[in-house]
Amino acid sequence: MNNTIDLSKPVAQTIKEHPEVKDILIELGFKPLANPAMLKTVGKVTTLLAGSRIAGIPLEKIKQTLEFNGYDVLGDE
Repeated sequence: MNNTIDLSKPVAQTIKEHPEVKDILIELGFKPLANPAMLKTVGKVTTLLAGSRIAGIPLEKIKQTLEFNGYDVLGDE
């Protein structure tokens, strides 16, 4: 199993590749991801990089949480 998450990919694509990440992201503060309509619309065009700015969640916190849960994180350059 590929445990790499690219922060520059759309959130919907990340969740499609790693469904278990959805709950982690919601706990981090990405509450709109709990709404399937939001995931299908905004999630298709918004990356975790952009989402961190929009939601006011520090990118470092996202990276640390994902790494703590066993993921390699790319795309934060």
